[in-house]
Amino acid sequence: MHFGIWLRALILALVAPLISTASFAETTTKEKVLAALPKLEEIAQEQVANGGVPALSIAIVYQDEVVYTGGFGLREEGKPGTVDADTVFQLASLSKPVSSTVVAALVSEGLVGWDSRISDLDPAFRLAQPYPTEQVTVTDLFAHRSGLSGNAGNDLEGLGFDRNTILSRLHLLKPTSSFRAGYAYSNFGLTEGAVAAAKPTGKSWEDVTKEKLFAPLGMDSTSSRHEDFLKHANRAELHAKYRGKWTPLVKRNPDPQSLAGGISSNVRDLAQWMRLVLGNGKFDGKQLIKEEALAPSHAPLIDRGDNPVSGGPSFYGLGWNLGYTRYGTQWGHAGAFSQGARTVVCLLPETQLGVVVLSNAFPTGVPDGLCDVYFDLVFKGDVTDDWIAKWNAIYGSMFGPVLEAAQKLYGTPPASPSPALPFAAYAGTYANDYLGNAEVVEGNGGLQLRLGPDGERSFPLSHFDRDLFIYYPEAETPGMPYSVTFEIGPDQTARQVTIEDLNDDGQGVLERVEQD
Repeated sequence: MHFGIWLRALILALVAPLISTASFAETTTKEKVLAALPKLEEIAQEQVANGGVPALSIAIVYQDEVVYTGGFGLREEGKPGTVDADTVFQLASLSKPVSSTVVAALVSEGLVGWDSRISDLDPAFRLAQPYPTEQVTVTDLFAHRSGLSGNAGNDLEGLGFDRNTILSRLHLLKPTSSFRAGYAYSNFGLTEGAVAAAKPTGKSWEDVTKEKLFAPLGMDSTSSRHEDFLKHANRAELHAKYRGKWTPLVKRNPDPQSLAGGISSNVRDLAQWMRLVLGNGKFDGKQLIKEEALAPSHAPLIDRGDNPVSGGPSFYGLGWNLGYTRYGTQWGHAGAFSQGARTVVCLLPETQLGVVVLSNAFPTGVPDGLCDVYFDLVFKGDVTDDWIAKWNAIYGSMFGPVLEAAQKLYGTPPASPSPALPFAAYAGTYANDYLGNAEVVEGNGGLQLRLGPDGERSFPLSHFDRDLFIYYPEAETPGMPYSVTFEIGPDQTARQVTIEDLNDDGQGVLERVEQD
């Protein structure tokens, strides 16, 4: 941790809890916690009824007691099944703090340490440079400070590659910061941290999560395997906005990054997990995880900047967001799938109050807003701001401006476009070590782009201007165009292609592979 980050975190960690404890923790009562519930339910029901989200499920714990569970809305738009406390949702990145708790259990048993080197646990794993490869630890990967970019591996997952393949290719990506000097939220960085931490057990991560956390807490509806999610009849489908309506457009199998974003659960199970975390590893009177093994996950290790709504300082620990809020220290984490999931957990450790909100839609800020609404109701007796609107604006801005810019650039072809070369000039195999092969083939009167293992992802290319084509790879944002641009050689055939949406890390440039 750099000195500036350390000093900022130290001052806030020392001062903020003292203020919040005196002002709120000592004056909070179960009566206040319960009195806030009817208004919370009313607001949640309004959000569903007014189209804010298709459905919500909420659990609240206070002083080691589950004081509320409930559900609202439909599991899938257009079908009658309703959501309740037992409805299983895909958690997306809310999986990260759950996985952090699993690693804490392994640390508690002495099987691994937070500072164990990945090179000792999983010698095959590599980063781009030798020194970080040798020194990177479980802590570094769970704190997102390895130098891996935020998008590292996500593109490969989208193309259908499996976890082992993705992790084996991360060394091909240039770091976005010096080792341990910058924060970049990396799904597959954390995934490797968890994979490596489980290695000493000789078991799969999926089995470890069940053995060390889900089974001891009675979380029978929770799993790290997507096939288990699909077995639940009472499950929430993903929804994205299409033509102004929440629509179940696509499915999402997040098994490659299940450690970072692929757990499924319901609020009844997650309430038990919140009890464990707020109890510092104690559950039903038994110390399941040593406090000293769990505590490091809530230490502010790297600065994330300020909270986009409250403006308060925010840090990242080990799979946890850490903030110093108007109501004291807060541990939390949000989750999102652009295909249609939004989740959040918000814990106030000094007050021993925790909230988890699950929804089956994206983009929406309703889950985060409901946490702020509920805390206002408990501590102030009324809602002090339009938190839902503020959080909606944050999540709405993630794709709206990008989509508008892309459609402005590529939505309308030039009035007099330069003609393309004959399709045979573009057809062929292109490749690089990171993406593997990309096949451009003629068919149905045009060109098709085939990506992923065995070319299993196929997309039509639409001519735009000369050697620039457009394609639409994202089912959840069907109107989002991306460019596919060919570079033409002296022989008037394409020798290189650049695929825009796969080029965040400079790996979207592929060279033609000459066929024998």
